[in-house]
Amino acid sequence: MGEALWIPDSIPLDKPSAARIYDYFLGGYHNFEIDRQMADMLVGVYPNARVAAHACRAFLRRAVRFLVAQGIEQFLDIGSGIPTVGNVHEVAQADNPNARVVYVDIDPVAVAHSRAMLQDDPRTTAIQGDFCQAEEILSHPDLQRLLDLEQPVALLLLTMLHHIVDDERVFRGLHLFRERLAPGSFIAISHGTSEKSPGGVKETVESLSSRITTPNRYRSREEIGQLFEGLDLVEPGLVFMPLWWPEGPDDPLFDQPESTLMLAGVGQKR
Repeated sequence: MGEALWIPDSIPLDKPSAARIYDYFLGGYHNFEIDRQMADMLVGVYPNARVAAHACRAFLRRAVRFLVAQGIEQFLDIGSGIPTVGNVHEVAQADNPNARVVYVDIDPVAVAHSRAMLQDDPRTTAIQGDFCQAEEILSHPDLQRLLDLEQPVALLLLTMLHHIVDDERVFRGLHLFRERLAPGSFIAISHGTSEKSPGGVKETVESLSSRITTPNRYRSREEIGQLFEGLDLVEPGLVFMPLWWPEGPDDPLFDQPESTLMLAGVGQKR
């Protein structure tokens, strides 16, 4: 895809985007020099940053395949970034061609890129929305066109909630979505953690993230566990990301799971 098809005229390109940095770490090409410079700075303080991004994408793949196997064919991915390099619709539709996916991001950069990339896929769309404004997301006509909220939905909150530093906003948003989801729905979460973080890395990454479109706030295991309140956690529970249903010892950072600085889990609403 040429640049002209995915760079909207209205998008400012003078500040790094978290979505494009992630794309760069994954080997995609929807990023710019300013994003690559910030990515290299992150690698300088957190050498595993690039492989941790691949571990995040591997968890996404395992979680989506698990959810499809449970009969889920509707996915709501909030904080989706740029849907490239093996994202939700590719994984889900490979196992179930009828799977439908709605991507949501607060960043107009990510949404504009996503719409251009997804325009030929009738079962997938991207909308701009704020996780903390659940009703606006759930009432969006594009979401209602694709998803039946009376049936189970998989809500994916992957590497997203640590970009909301206010605990009250996180828990209020989760409550609103959980209340609206049909019984049998799932919520998958991966979240940056302060547990076993090497000295100084957490603080430095949080400081660098303040220079991009979305800051970071790592939380403790106890705080992340509280995000699954009201849900039945799927085994093996809340674990370091590479340890959630691993496919094998070749999974990214399988032998160093704590170095991802990420905990992950999936819960079901009864």
